[in-house]
Amino acid sequence: MPEGEGWYVVNAREARWWRSEAFGASCDFEGEPRLAELGVNVHVLMPGQPNCMYHGESAQEDFLVLSGECLLLVESEERWLKAWDFVHCPPWAEHVFVGAGTGPCVLLMVGGRRPGIEVRYPVSELARRHGAGVEHETAAPPEAYAPFPEWQEAPYAAGDLP
Repeated sequence: MPEGEGWYVVNAREARWWRSEAFGASCDFEGEPRLAELGVNVHVLMPGQPNCMYHGESAQEDFLVLSGECLLLVESEERWLKAWDFVHCPPWAEHVFVGAGTGPCVLLMVGGRRPGIEVRYPVSELARRHGAGVEHETAAPPEAYAPFPEWQEAPYAAGDLP
């Protein structure tokens, strides 16, 4: 795990990983302190697994499918994505990714970090059908994720990355 504020190089297979039975596995490439301006992570989803709860936020986010396939639920639409599809979400675009196909989907996720970023979890029947929607709209992440166990730090699992 990187330490300090200077430059570093870290291999994803050797970096810190987080796992969730509900939301897959994620490598954030960070140590302490966290990256100040950009959040960058690689997220691995199995078929049917969402990466988070359907949401919109006040900062832009960008995504690149590195391998596999997934569904993008965005603004109440469903889009099938494959390797090398790029997704740009401007502020407040409601979205979530759900693993699809026959194996893992690997996504590169990049988002801005600044003080005061807001998030909103709207009710979406489309997202609820995929296990990625809240029952009641909220702007509180702890409320949106209350039904799920917390992410656990765990080492890289062989086979997560191509």
